[in-house]
Amino acid sequence: MTISTAPAPLAAGPPVSAAPARGSRLWSWLAFLVVALYFVLPLVATFYWSLRAEKGVLGFEAYRKLFADANFLPAFSESIVNAVLAIFLSLLIIVPTAYWVTLRLPGLRPVVEFITLLPFVIPAVVLVFGLIRLYGRPPLLLTATYGSSRVVLVCVYAAISFPYMFRSVDNGLRAMDVRGLTEAAQGLGAGWGTILRKVIFPNLRVALLSGALLTFAIVIGELTIALFMAQHTLGPYMAELTRSKVYEPSAMAIVAFAITWAAMGMIAYISRERKQM
Repeated sequence: MTISTAPAPLAAGPPVSAAPARGSRLWSWLAFLVVALYFVLPLVATFYWSLRAEKGVLGFEAYRKLFADANFLPAFSESIVNAVLAIFLSLLIIVPTAYWVTLRLPGLRPVVEFITLLPFVIPAVVLVFGLIRLYGRPPLLLTATYGSSRVVLVCVYAAISFPYMFRSVDNGLRAMDVRGLTEAAQGLGAGWGTILRKVIFPNLRVALLSGALLTFAIVIGELTIALFMAQHTLGPYMAELTRSKVYEPSAMAIVAFAITWAAMGMIAYISRERKQM
Protein backbone atom coordinates (compact mmCIF):
# COMPACT_ATOMS: atom_id res chain seq x y z
CA MET A 1 0.00 0.00 0.00
CA THR A 2 1.48 3.32 -1.04
CA ILE A 3 0.79 6.60 0.64
CA SER A 4 0.73 9.66 -1.55
CA THR A 5 2.73 12.60 -0.24
CA ALA A 6 1.34 15.09 -2.74
CA PRO A 7 -0.17 18.13 -1.03
CA ALA A 8 -3.92 18.22 -0.93
CA PRO A 9 -5.43 20.80 -3.23
CA LEU A 10 -6.35 23.99 -1.49
CA ALA A 11 -9.99 24.78 -1.21
CA ALA A 12 -11.05 27.42 -3.63
CA GLY A 13 -11.88 30.63 -1.85
CA PRO A 14 -14.80 32.81 -2.66
CA PRO A 15 -14.43 34.77 -5.89
CA VAL A 16 -13.02 38.26 -5.44
CA SER A 17 -15.64 40.80 -6.29
CA ALA A 18 -14.68 43.49 -8.76
CA ALA A 19 -17.42 45.78 -7.52
CA PRO A 20 -15.21 47.77 -5.11
CA ALA A 21 -12.65 48.36 -7.87
CA ARG A 22 -15.37 49.52 -10.26
CA GLY A 23 -16.82 51.80 -7.59
CA SER A 24 -13.43 53.33 -6.85
CA ARG A 25 -12.81 53.90 -10.54
CA LEU A 26 -16.24 55.48 -10.93
CA TRP A 27 -15.64 57.93 -8.08
CA SER A 28 -12.22 58.77 -9.49
CA TRP A 29 -13.67 59.62 -12.90
CA LEU A 30 -16.48 61.58 -11.26
CA ALA A 31 -13.99 63.67 -9.25
CA PHE A 32 -11.90 64.24 -12.38
CA LEU A 33 -15.00 65.34 -14.30
CA VAL A 34 -16.04 67.79 -11.58
CA VAL A 35 -12.54 69.32 -11.38
CA ALA A 36 -12.27 69.50 -15.18
CA LEU A 37 -15.63 71.27 -15.43
CA TYR A 38 -14.60 73.66 -12.66
CA PHE A 39 -11.55 74.76 -14.65
CA VAL A 40 -12.79 74.33 -18.23
CA LEU A 41 -16.23 75.96 -18.04
CA PRO A 42 -14.92 79.47 -17.11
CA LEU A 43 -12.35 79.19 -19.88
CA VAL A 44 -14.97 78.15 -22.43
CA ALA A 45 -17.26 80.98 -21.30
CA THR A 46 -14.40 83.49 -21.61
CA PHE A 47 -13.53 82.24 -25.09
CA TYR A 48 -17.19 82.37 -26.15
CA TRP A 49 -17.52 85.93 -24.87
CA SER A 50 -14.37 86.97 -26.75
CA LEU A 51 -16.02 85.82 -30.00
CA ARG A 52 -19.05 88.12 -29.61
CA ALA A 53 -17.36 91.41 -30.46
CA GLU A 54 -19.52 91.69 -33.61
CA LYS A 55 -23.24 91.80 -32.98
CA GLY A 56 -24.98 88.61 -34.06
CA VAL A 57 -21.75 87.04 -35.35
CA LEU A 58 -19.20 84.80 -33.69
CA GLY A 59 -15.76 85.81 -34.88
CA PHE A 60 -12.26 86.91 -33.97
CA GLU A 61 -12.86 90.65 -34.19
CA ALA A 62 -11.81 91.13 -30.55
CA TYR A 63 -8.49 89.39 -31.26
CA ARG A 64 -7.95 91.54 -34.35
CA LYS A 65 -8.56 94.72 -32.35
CA LEU A 66 -6.31 93.44 -29.58
CA PHE A 67 -3.36 92.75 -31.85
CA ALA A 68 -3.97 96.01 -33.72
CA ASP A 69 -3.83 98.04 -30.51
CA ALA A 70 -0.74 100.25 -30.49
CA ASN A 71 -0.09 99.52 -26.80
CA PHE A 72 -0.28 95.72 -27.03
CA LEU A 73 3.00 94.94 -28.79
CA PRO A 74 5.17 97.27 -26.62
CA ALA A 75 3.66 95.84 -23.42
CA PHE A 76 4.02 92.27 -24.66
CA SER A 77 7.62 92.74 -25.86
CA GLU A 78 8.60 94.49 -22.62
CA SER A 79 7.19 91.60 -20.57
CA ILE A 80 9.16 89.10 -22.67
CA VAL A 81 12.40 91.08 -22.24
CA ASN A 82 11.79 91.33 -18.48
CA ALA A 83 11.17 87.58 -18.29
CA VAL A 84 14.36 86.76 -20.22
CA LEU A 85 16.46 89.11 -18.08
CA ALA A 86 14.95 87.68 -14.88
CA ILE A 87 15.69 84.14 -16.04
CA PHE A 88 19.29 85.04 -16.88
CA LEU A 89 19.83 86.76 -13.52
CA SER A 90 18.21 83.90 -11.63
CA LEU A 91 20.43 81.36 -13.36
CA LEU A 92 23.57 83.36 -12.54
CA ILE A 93 22.61 83.31 -8.85
CA ILE A 94 20.97 79.92 -8.38
CA VAL A 95 23.23 77.59 -10.39
CA PRO A 96 26.55 78.48 -8.67
CA THR A 97 24.81 78.54 -5.27
CA ALA A 98 23.12 75.16 -5.72
CA TYR A 99 26.30 73.68 -7.17
CA TRP A 100 28.45 74.87 -4.25
CA VAL A 101 25.90 73.69 -1.69
CA THR A 102 25.73 70.25 -3.32
CA LEU A 103 29.50 69.94 -3.62
CA ARG A 104 30.87 71.49 -0.44
CA LEU A 105 28.09 72.63 1.92
CA PRO A 106 25.27 70.05 1.94
CA GLY A 107 24.40 71.01 5.51
CA LEU A 108 23.28 74.45 4.30
CA ARG A 109 20.65 73.04 1.92
CA PRO A 110 17.76 73.58 4.40
CA VAL A 111 18.84 77.20 4.91
CA VAL A 112 19.06 77.86 1.17
CA GLU A 113 15.71 76.16 0.60
CA PHE A 114 14.12 78.36 3.28
CA ILE A 115 15.56 81.51 1.69
CA THR A 116 14.29 80.53 -1.76
CA LEU A 117 10.82 79.90 -0.32
CA LEU A 118 10.48 83.43 1.06
CA PRO A 119 8.77 84.74 -2.13
CA PHE A 120 5.94 82.32 -1.32
CA VAL A 121 5.62 83.71 2.21
CA ILE A 122 5.73 87.45 1.45
CA PRO A 123 2.61 88.74 -0.38
CA ALA A 124 3.25 90.69 -3.55
CA VAL A 125 1.56 93.84 -2.18
CA VAL A 126 3.75 93.82 0.92
CA LEU A 127 6.83 93.20 -1.21
CA VAL A 128 6.19 96.03 -3.64
CA PHE A 129 5.44 98.59 -0.91
CA GLY A 130 8.63 97.57 0.87
CA LEU A 131 10.56 98.04 -2.36
CA ILE A 132 9.04 101.47 -2.94
CA ARG A 133 9.88 102.61 0.59
CA LEU A 134 13.42 101.24 0.36
CA TYR A 135 14.36 102.31 -3.16
CA GLY A 136 12.12 105.37 -3.48
CA ARG A 137 14.18 107.70 -1.31
CA PRO A 138 17.87 108.56 -0.83
CA PRO A 139 20.43 107.13 -0.65
CA LEU A 140 18.94 104.23 -2.68
CA LEU A 141 16.87 106.33 -5.06
CA LEU A 142 16.20 103.75 -7.78
CA THR A 143 12.56 104.45 -8.62
CA ALA A 144 12.97 108.04 -9.84
CA THR A 145 13.07 107.06 -13.52
CA TYR A 146 11.31 104.43 -15.58
CA GLY A 147 14.56 102.68 -16.50
CA SER A 148 15.83 102.36 -12.93
CA SER A 149 12.42 101.13 -11.77
CA ARG A 150 12.55 98.50 -14.48
CA VAL A 151 15.94 97.31 -13.20
CA VAL A 152 14.42 96.89 -9.74
CA LEU A 153 11.44 95.07 -11.27
CA VAL A 154 13.68 92.58 -13.10
CA CYS A 155 15.59 91.87 -9.87
CA VAL A 156 12.31 91.27 -8.05
CA TYR A 157 11.16 88.90 -10.78
CA ALA A 158 14.44 87.01 -10.47
CA ALA A 159 13.83 86.66 -6.72
CA ILE A 160 10.26 85.49 -7.32
CA SER A 161 11.61 82.76 -9.59
CA PHE A 162 13.96 81.38 -6.90
CA PRO A 163 11.51 78.71 -5.56
CA TYR A 164 11.04 77.20 -9.01
CA MET A 165 14.56 77.67 -10.32
CA PHE A 166 16.30 76.33 -7.22
CA ARG A 167 14.23 73.16 -7.11
CA SER A 168 14.73 72.49 -10.80
CA VAL A 169 18.48 73.01 -10.52
CA ASP A 170 18.74 71.05 -7.28
CA ASN A 171 16.89 68.07 -8.76
CA GLY A 172 19.16 68.18 -11.79
CA LEU A 173 22.28 68.26 -9.63
CA ARG A 174 21.07 65.34 -7.53
CA ALA A 175 20.58 63.30 -10.70
CA MET A 176 24.26 63.61 -11.68
CA ASP A 177 27.59 62.81 -10.06
CA VAL A 178 28.62 66.36 -9.21
CA ARG A 179 31.71 65.41 -7.24
CA GLY A 180 32.98 62.96 -9.85
CA LEU A 181 32.51 65.41 -12.71
CA THR A 182 34.17 68.20 -10.74
CA GLU A 183 37.20 66.08 -9.81
CA ALA A 184 37.56 64.87 -13.40
CA ALA A 185 37.45 68.44 -14.71
CA GLN A 186 39.92 69.64 -12.09
CA GLY A 187 42.21 66.76 -13.03
CA LEU A 188 42.25 68.11 -16.57
CA GLY A 189 43.19 71.57 -15.31
CA ALA A 190 39.80 73.27 -15.49
CA GLY A 191 39.01 76.17 -13.16
CA TRP A 192 35.73 76.84 -11.38
CA GLY A 193 34.41 79.08 -14.13
CA THR A 194 35.22 76.52 -16.80
CA ILE A 195 33.61 73.74 -14.75
CA LEU A 196 30.39 75.69 -14.39
CA ARG A 197 30.32 76.79 -18.02
CA LYS A 198 31.39 73.59 -19.78
CA VAL A 199 30.44 70.81 -17.33
CA ILE A 200 27.61 71.83 -15.00
CA PHE A 201 25.48 74.01 -17.29
CA PRO A 202 25.40 71.52 -20.22
CA ASN A 203 24.38 68.67 -17.90
CA LEU A 204 21.62 70.81 -16.39
CA ARG A 205 20.07 72.02 -19.64
CA VAL A 206 16.78 70.14 -19.14
CA ALA A 207 16.41 71.31 -15.52
CA LEU A 208 17.39 74.87 -16.47
CA LEU A 209 14.88 74.94 -19.30
CA SER A 210 12.10 73.72 -17.01
CA GLY A 211 12.86 76.40 -14.43
CA ALA A 212 13.17 79.04 -17.14
CA LEU A 213 9.78 78.19 -18.65
CA LEU A 214 8.13 78.29 -15.23
CA THR A 215 9.68 81.70 -14.61
CA PHE A 216 8.55 82.91 -18.02
CA ALA A 217 4.97 81.79 -17.38
CA ILE A 218 4.92 83.64 -14.03
CA VAL A 219 6.56 86.88 -15.18
CA ILE A 220 4.62 87.27 -18.43
CA GLY A 221 1.32 87.96 -16.67
CA GLU A 222 2.44 89.43 -13.34
CA LEU A 223 0.29 92.39 -12.32
CA THR A 224 0.69 93.64 -8.75
CA ILE A 225 4.38 94.56 -8.64
CA ALA A 226 4.47 95.98 -12.18
CA LEU A 227 1.32 98.03 -11.57
CA PHE A 228 2.55 99.70 -8.38
CA MET A 229 5.93 100.37 -9.97
CA ALA A 230 4.24 102.07 -12.95
CA GLN A 231 5.64 99.68 -15.55
CA HIS A 232 4.05 99.29 -18.98
CA THR A 233 4.05 95.50 -19.08
CA LEU A 234 1.41 92.96 -20.05
CA GLY A 235 -0.21 92.72 -16.60
CA PRO A 236 -0.97 96.46 -16.22
CA TYR A 237 -2.00 96.55 -19.87
CA MET A 238 -4.60 93.85 -19.20
CA ALA A 239 -5.84 95.74 -16.14
CA GLU A 240 -6.20 98.95 -18.17
CA LEU A 241 -7.93 97.05 -20.95
CA THR A 242 -10.68 95.87 -18.60
CA ARG A 243 -11.54 99.50 -17.72
CA SER A 244 -12.14 100.67 -21.28
CA LYS A 245 -13.04 97.60 -23.37
CA VAL A 246 -15.69 94.88 -23.26
CA TYR A 247 -14.58 91.95 -25.40
CA GLU A 248 -10.85 92.57 -25.77
CA PRO A 249 -10.06 91.68 -22.12
CA SER A 250 -11.51 88.22 -22.69
CA ALA A 251 -9.39 87.83 -25.81
CA MET A 252 -6.33 88.99 -23.85
CA ALA A 253 -7.10 86.45 -21.11
CA ILE A 254 -7.24 83.65 -23.69
CA VAL A 255 -3.96 84.78 -25.24
CA ALA A 256 -2.22 84.91 -21.84
CA PHE A 257 -3.68 81.51 -20.95
CA ALA A 258 -2.40 80.04 -24.23
CA ILE A 259 1.11 81.42 -23.61
CA THR A 260 1.17 79.97 -20.09
CA TRP A 261 -0.07 76.57 -21.17
CA ALA A 262 2.37 76.51 -24.07
CA ALA A 263 5.19 76.92 -21.52
CA MET A 264 3.67 74.17 -19.34
CA GLY A 265 3.34 71.90 -22.35
CA MET A 266 6.99 72.42 -23.25
CA ILE A 267 7.99 71.49 -19.68
CA ALA A 268 5.91 68.30 -19.83
CA TYR A 269 7.38 67.40 -23.23
CA ILE A 270 10.95 68.03 -22.08
CA SER A 271 10.39 65.98 -18.91
CA ARG A 272 9.00 63.08 -20.95
CA GLU A 273 11.93 63.19 -23.36
CA ARG A 274 14.33 63.16 -20.41
CA LYS A 275 12.68 60.05 -18.94
CA GLN A 276 12.95 58.26 -22.29
CA MET A 277 16.70 58.97 -22.60
